[in-house]
Amino acid sequence: RQLNALAAEKLARTCGKLRIPLVVFSSDLVFDGEKNGKGPYVESDHPSPLNVYGRSKAECEARVLSVHPGALIVRTAAFFGPWDDWNFVTRSLASLALGEPVDAADDLVVSPTYVPDLVHATLDLLIDGERGIWHLATDGESSWAELARKAARAAQHDETLIRARPHTELGLRARRPRRVPLRSERGWIMPPLDHALA
Repeated sequence: RQLNALAAEKLARTCGKLRIPLVVFSSDLVFDGEKNGKGPYVESDHPSPLNVYGRSKAECEARVLSVHPGALIVRTAAFFGPWDDWNFVTRSLASLALGEPVDAADDLVVSPTYVPDLVHATLDLLIDGERGIWHLATDGESSWAELARKAARAAQHDETLIRARPHTELGLRARRPRRVPLRSERGWIMPPLDHALA
């Protein structure tokens, strides 16, 4: 909360006073995953987080927009990229390259996001003077297990080493929303998942 909400509010207040554009990143974890069958989450859907991280991000959004209405808030999810050794895709591929199995949730659905695409889209929105909340995630949704299988295929690793499991068997301490695919009702500017994995 100190970093995600209170520090973000201080930064937003200063940027607002000095008329400096600001972008803040938020998360799909502001939602509870209970939208069942009503499509992906869009910007106008009301946040209802299940865990402390999600609550801190929802609070961040509210605090930032209250002191800097011109701020751009980007909700994104399940990001992966070439420079982060700790993201799910990179760790999965490293294990597969060693012939080690990868356990992944098959009952949690997200919109995986490739960081270079996220950065390019965010900069485009910032340059264009966009404000408010935008959903930026790679076009497509996937369970974590399916994401690992797609990454394995793209890297020509043995996808049979992916062991799909219910998330309750993975030792995750915080509650997770079961289904939080993101989509934008403001405009769609992100490439598809297969393009990102390639």
